[in-house]
Amino acid sequence: MDLAEKTISEETIYEGKIIKLRKQKVVLPNGNTADREIVNHPGGVAILAFKDENTVIFVEQYRKPIDKVTLELPAGKIEKGEDIKLTALRELEEETGYKSNDITYLGKVLASPGFCDEYIHIFKAENLYNGKAGCLDEDEFVNVHYHSLEEVQKMIKEGIIEDAKTICAFGYIR
Repeated sequence: MDLAEKTISEETIYEGKIIKLRKQKVVLPNGNTADREIVNHPGGVAILAFKDENTVIFVEQYRKPIDKVTLELPAGKIEKGEDIKLTALRELEEETGYKSNDITYLGKVLASPGFCDEYIHIFKAENLYNGKAGCLDEDEFVNVHYHSLEEVQKMIKEGIIEDAKTICAFGYIR
């Protein structure tokens, strides 16, 4: 069976600084029609930054959509026209104060393809050195944490780390 859906109409519901929300009417594989609400996002990066061979850097930050503090890998949005590797290097320094000349692309994951087209590109950064600390966006506040790989595994199993991009990133190195 061909599973593709054909778009027959589309309207933009909202366009903001980061996302765009579109409503589409589609024809389903069985010939019926359905509505789809789609969030367009420019994509992002996440950085698995190793302070040493067993210690990973995390950022703790408040996430308003879930009204709680999360523990995540340093990450951020790709700016229009920006190379994803440069995004990773920029976000690493902005959020943690570290730089790296040893950064490797690991792969990409879809954030939530049921309603959003966002891809998150995952990088591994090693041989870190000090850069500029505290260059966060004006509306961004984070605490930097360091955890061993064993601690991370335990925190994922216990539900302390819930962030999907963070959990997925560890799948690339295990």
